Amino acid sequence: MSESDHQNGVPCMRTPRSVTEMPYVSQTLPAGLASLYMLCKRIYPDQCNPLQATTVIKYWLGGPDPLDYISMYNNPGDRMIGIPPHWHYISFGLSDLHGDNRVHNTTNGSDGPSGFGFELTFRLLKDSSETSPPTWPARLMQSLAKYVFRTGNTLYAGDHVSWHCGLDGSESRLQHMLMGEDPQLQVTVTPHGSVRFVQIVGACLEELQAVQRWNGPGVLQILKRHSVTGGSWLITNMRRGESMFDVDPSVHDEIAEGIKTEGSNLCGISAHCSWEESNRCDKALVYKSVEHSMNNLRIINNSRAPNGDLKETDGNSNYNSCELSELTQEQYIENVHLTFNLEAGLLLPFVLKGRIRHGRHFTFKALNSNATITFVAPSVSGSLVSDEKPFVAQGSWLQVLVPNSFLDTMESSLKFLNEPVMEPLPKTINWPDRNLTITINPDKL
Repeated sequence: MSESDHQNGVPCMRTPRSVTEMPYVSQTLPAGLASLYMLCKRIYPDQCNPLQATTVIKYWLGGPDPLDYISMYNNPGDRMIGIPPHWHYISFGLSDLHGDNRVHNTTNGSDGPSGFGFELTFRLLKDSSETSPPTWPARLMQSLAKYVFRTGNTLYAGDHVSWHCGLDGSESRLQHMLMGEDPQLQVTVTPHGSVRFVQIVGACLEELQAVQRWNGPGVLQILKRHSVTGGSWLITNMRRGESMFDVDPSVHDEIAEGIKTEGSNLCGISAHCSWEESNRCDKALVYKSVEHSMNNLRIINNSRAPNGDLKETDGNSNYNSCELSELTQEQYIENVHLTFNLEAGLLLPFVLKGRIRHGRHFTFKALNSNATITFVAPSVSGSLVSDEKPFVAQGSWLQVLVPNSFLDTMESSLKFLNEPVMEPLPKTINWPDRNLTITINPDKL
């Protein structure tokens, strides 16, 4: 970054550029960047030189931050439609700004997505005493960008991120993120491809869990109903103390009915998990995750299509490819032992209720390793498992069939995960007649 903001600890550009010295859209700017700048200028014509966080050492030169720039605009809102004044943050770098392969592969051409196909935005409620935007959202956006660059896991409206601490580093109740569509920045086509704008929305634990158990778009629509939870533009208020359930208790019933009739559209998560074939002396088939270091960035991704085809449903290739280089030979596994941390384990009852009972599948992808576990309903097409072979591995990817006749038993055995006072962990559940064992470990061992 060019200069340091000592109060917030985030480097940023402190001196606005002169319009006469450097026009906002210059002929010398890279074409992709110029296109996005022009889009922003149409929304903020009077803010040609916003405060901007910028990297000193660019990512392609070995710098640590993937986003070249993060612009911070002062949005006056619109009292007539209930939009309060707020700060509007927009990233530049997840899309292809340069078009010369220095950061992104340009083989898709101008007809495909530009880079990862999206940029991040964030709307933060403005305090009446603030004269300049807080710069902590720039850190947040850089952290998300690092995750995307490291994993290739692109973000879409309806996705979520489990973060486990106040987004601004405070004791705020908003410790997680949902992803929505920016209400002002529509999909735009640049010389290097199309760019979507995915807006970060602060969420509390109860709202995150509602997304995991039901779906992201539905929860976002509920948040839009009330100004206290973000309003129609989903503006984050880090001082918010009420969840959407506190504001409207009837939402509990609405979501329960949605889960019952629609199931969950969450098709996979990244988590601490592992699997191994039991009763093997050589332990040749053992796949475990390792500790991650991405600020507790754990859960992402919703499915994009309604059908139950294992090979076609997931919009994100991280869950349907499962390291295809390893998928060379199927291996039938007789006895399986699955291990999950508590955060992932708490989802198991909802995997059965919201996915398997609706004829769908669900995938746990180990963080920082290739271990992958997919639970499969009998009606899912394209799977490897069958009644005769309920556990099949391809490399580090294990598929586990959950037949209808076993659902009630499995749900009953895992009901302790729904109890307010949980049994001591680790806890192991064994179904000898199914040759299946599951262990739930505490989040921190």
